[in-house]
Amino acid sequence: MAKKKKIIIFLLLCISLQSVFGSGKSDIKESGTMDNNGAISISGTMENGLRILPVDIDQQDIIFTVYRGDYIIFKTIDNKSHKLVIPSLGIDNYIPVPASEKPYIKMKESGVIEFSIDNTVGRINVIDYKGSRYWEVSSKEGADLIQNISPFILDVRTEGEYLQGHLENSFLLPVQVLEQEIGLIEKYKDQDILIYCRSGNRSTVASKILLDAGFTNVYNLRYGISGWTAEGYPVVVE
Repeated sequence: MAKKKKIIIFLLLCISLQSVFGSGKSDIKESGTMDNNGAISISGTMENGLRILPVDIDQQDIIFTVYRGDYIIFKTIDNKSHKLVIPSLGIDNYIPVPASEKPYIKMKESGVIEFSIDNTVGRINVIDYKGSRYWEVSSKEGADLIQNISPFILDVRTEGEYLQGHLENSFLLPVQVLEQEIGLIEKYKDQDILIYCRSGNRSTVASKILLDAGFTNVYNLRYGISGWTAEGYPVVVE
């Protein structure tokens, strides 16, 4: 009996010490994890189809969560030049980048990407988008959708890409201007929409924009027009 009492006192002491000194985990600033309802919270804000990630270089560790397909831009709070290194992507330069270079970084694959900005280190959790009114479809599934339900087909690439080849009867609205020009396709809000880009990344971003705007039944062509043509499906060339 005395032995059990000692064990109980020891366990209570451990719990008390943990509440005082913490669990031993590092103090990491995490941006974009879980909201109050337990849903995944995505970091930053969307501007013209780009995800802007604010960085405070006085912090030691930062965790961002973004979607696969996002085009991200690191934006430091002081707006000064800082060294950006992302080993896995072969990036070793300064931000903000010169006007002659692309300012964004494309999140092509799901997973964890480590980065550093000067002495600030962190990681980016890249996740696949999932929604109750959203589906990713293969080229064959996309072709079956076109044949069976005649969805509105939305191309979110650039005009130059569109002219080089596009799905028949598709409507061009580049992801960069989709938020501003979404009124052009408002009448299709409650219809089935098949959306595509070159490889399935920009169309993932565009799908999220549509769903946030209240569009229903969005189908994303998972590997884009590249996968479509690789499997022998036809395109229209202007």
